[in-house]
Amino acid sequence: MTEIVEVPLEGREYQVRIGAGLLARAGVEIAPFLHRPRVAIVSDENVAALHLGALQSALSAEGIESTALTLPAGESTKQWPEFTRTVEWLLEQKVERRDIVIALGGGVIGDLVGFAAAVLRRGVRFVQIPTSLLAQVDSSVGGKTGINAPQGKNLIGAFHQPTLVLADIGVLGTLKKRDFLAGYGEVVKYGLLGDATFFDWLEDNATAAAEGDLAARAYAVKRSVEMKAEIVLRDETEQGDRALLNLGHTFCHAFEAATGYSDRLLHGEGVAIGCAMAFELSSRLGLCSQEDPSRVRAHLKDMGMKADLSDIEGDLPDAQTLLDLMGQDKKVVDGQLRFILARGIGEAFVTSDVPQDKVLTLLQEQLAAR
Repeated sequence: MTEIVEVPLEGREYQVRIGAGLLARAGVEIAPFLHRPRVAIVSDENVAALHLGALQSALSAEGIESTALTLPAGESTKQWPEFTRTVEWLLEQKVERRDIVIALGGGVIGDLVGFAAAVLRRGVRFVQIPTSLLAQVDSSVGGKTGINAPQGKNLIGAFHQPTLVLADIGVLGTLKKRDFLAGYGEVVKYGLLGDATFFDWLEDNATAAAEGDLAARAYAVKRSVEMKAEIVLRDETEQGDRALLNLGHTFCHAFEAATGYSDRLLHGEGVAIGCAMAFELSSRLGLCSQEDPSRVRAHLKDMGMKADLSDIEGDLPDAQTLLDLMGQDKKVVDGQLRFILARGIGEAFVTSDVPQDKVLTLLQEQLAAR
């Protein structure tokens, strides 16, 4: 059964289709959007080895020709060299403005290919086929595209909505446990930022989802996408409410920069630690009860996830350096760091009114506990 979440942005409406077996139906799903039976696919080496053949067979079965570019796997791909390579390859394939580019992969591929589609001929259409849990629940929906700069993550990019998102929950079975749990960091974020009932459901059902229960996975993906779509509709270009989706990310992006965007810390792991720290900071500022951060950390630990700075292997810089790295975040406004804090589970809000000494103290304590 395919679940459908509508993203009804005026003039740029699209659907997120969620279910098992969608990759095998990709030709049927994509054919109605094509002006000519030809697509260009961009993937990475890991995903291509697992899923590119199935995608191309599904397209071929509907008479759709395809050509594919395979990039290296990993966060380091999301930079100028591979972006340039992708754009130039798409031009070599004579991709036209009415054609479709397919992003087959996780968040790195989705972000990079979406940005390439945004700038190619001033905008071509693209379809997201997210293959990681993180991409299915977060990065494939909402039109944020981009690449990283030496100064920080996602500082170069554009808002460019996809034409269609096909989230095949069946392919999540090919993920390593660590990658699935990293994606779960973004799932739990949705409950924490705006739906306490969903967080309750996750406490009861997330273990089953992690162990492969397709019904639990489908609901977790669908509810996350619904929440993201609702927020994107209210604030597509992140002038206000959409910043709520960055719960945990101000901390996370600093930790990712400090670990060199490497496998030492996956993005979703950084989000999980960041969410726990955002709730701890909220509690120290008297915004929520001490029970809330304890509950967040307990759930993350129950899932076998990273929840503290002590869970990051290797050396980390001092607290002031981490605070300085936060200053490179996209959410800085007029030089003021914007944090997403919470008045309780499911009650997040955006604020710039955070004493930096409180943040510094929290970081110092976390580092001292390592």
